[in-house]
Amino acid sequence: MTELPRSLPEFEAEFPDDAACARWLLEKRWPDGFRCPACGHDKGWELGRERLTLQCAACERQVSVTAGTVLHGSHLGPRTWFLAAWLMATHANGISARQLWKQLGLGSYKSAWLLVRELRRAMVDPEREPLAGLVEVDETGLPFRAKGELLVAGAVGIEGEGPGRTRPAVTGDRSAVALGGFVAGEVADGGTVVDDG
Repeated sequence: MTELPRSLPEFEAEFPDDAACARWLLEKRWPDGFRCPACGHDKGWELGRERLTLQCAACERQVSVTAGTVLHGSHLGPRTWFLAAWLMATHANGISARQLWKQLGLGSYKSAWLLVRELRRAMVDPEREPLAGLVEVDETGLPFRAKGELLVAGAVGIEGEGPGRTRPAVTGDRSAVALGGFVAGEVADGGTVVDDG
């Protein structure tokens, strides 16, 4: 595995601009050289565009290095995305959209909020295993300015004497149907669910 920057000066040295970030994506996407996703041909060339794009020499399909990633189609440059991801991964207690907005000097809070949302989604392993064994489940309401209350549920797998993996989710309501759906989606068949009600 590649050693990632451990400090801000290391990050700035490795990823000084959008072009360096695009080159890093290119190497990660095609470590053995370009291969067209449409026809499989192994020859292509770079197009002189703002974002790093390659064109297949055989079928002429154009492929951006950001295609299939959270960066694709964004008005923010790759370096902004890389820095946001690095900040999220290195802050011990996480980083809020508001903090990220100020740290990155983004034009709006909405941009920061969308950036954080997309990065959090990308961090979830789609192949993750559901919680198994003993699982504690609870729900609560969190005060929320715009809607009065945000209803959330959480499941925690118990490993040994303490908590293990977690699964939080926003629920639409406190009904048995909503909570049952959450449990069914997050707990493996045969798991033992414990709650306070």
